Amino acid sequence: MLKIVAIVIVIAVAAVLLFAATRPDTFQVQRTATIQAPPEKIFPLINDFNRWDAWSPWEKKDPGMKRSFGTVTAGKGAAYAWDGNKDVGQGSMEITESAAPSRLAIRLSFVKPFEAHNNVEFSLIPRGAATQVTWTMRGPVPYISKIIHMFIDIDRMVGGDFEIGLASLKAIAEK
Repeated sequence: MLKIVAIVIVIAVAAVLLFAATRPDTFQVQRTATIQAPPEKIFPLINDFNRWDAWSPWEKKDPGMKRSFGTVTAGKGAAYAWDGNKDVGQGSMEITESAAPSRLAIRLSFVKPFEAHNNVEFSLIPRGAATQVTWTMRGPVPYISKIIHMFIDIDRMVGGDFEIGLASLKAIAEK
């Protein structure tokens, strides 16, 4: 009986490992909101790391986190780093492209709780008197992460934070 249980466990583990190998090599999380404001009013809120504390959901998760800013805080080359609790971890961001008022690209690097290097993009598309703001994060999924992603849905884990952040951005921009 013990032998059968051991064989079943080995087969189950092998099935998980084989299935993980078939999973995508990249991930993407994306959320969109329509904000009743022109892109020129919204863009400065995302283009300047000093202004993220007003709308970023992670700023609220750890108000006591340590923050440091680069010499430049807005536009291409702007840098921001943080070290916080288990909800925000440790990492840094650098703006790699700032095309006002329509596109912002950021290199996002996590150190804790795990190492990861992702790309973040904000696109702002005018829609009459409103703006469609899309927040996207993409990144590689190494094999070990493929196994983890089988049990933890990154879209569900991060997507809710994107929704909260976009709602905060909307509330500020529509004032």
